[in-house]
Amino acid sequence: MAGWPQEMRVICRRERPGSGAQLSLLEEADGWRYSLFVTNTPGRQLDFLEARHRVHARVEDRIRNGKSAGLAHLPSTSMKVNTAWCVAAAIATDLLCRLRLLCLTGTMAQAEPKTLRYRLLHTAVRLVRGQRKRKLKIPQTWPGADELAACFTFALALAPPG
Repeated sequence: MAGWPQEMRVICRRERPGSGAQLSLLEEADGWRYSLFVTNTPGRQLDFLEARHRVHARVEDRIRNGKSAGLAHLPSTSMKVNTAWCVAAAIATDLLCRLRLLCLTGTMAQAEPKTLRYRLLHTAVRLVRGQRKRKLKIPQTWPGADELAACFTFALALAPPG
């Protein structure tokens, strides 16, 4: 390609798509998913370059999680309001990460923010105090009642910050 540096390479990776993947028209034609990336890293093997590129998928996951925590809906045309909104969305994303790290186990520890929101955070729960104890009143028909009870148990057992 004219105008490109001599050491610039375009690498194409072909793989079978996962279940539920949305394919483009080209990919639907032959059933393979294609991903392209450009590199100018000299003298490296293709498997190293491809593995380094695949790590970038984590960044894209974090961006998607941030969007589901509020970054996708900036409320105003005012820069100050949008700045405050971005800070609040970053705090929400961080709190969800800490919740998964400290209080959740199993599949819920790797759950997306949307799943956490609808299985845990939107639950109508009452924290009742009586007989020198704190009790949790969770509807038994709620699908994530056991996970939520375990989450509260872990959270209440944590040492206070400071």
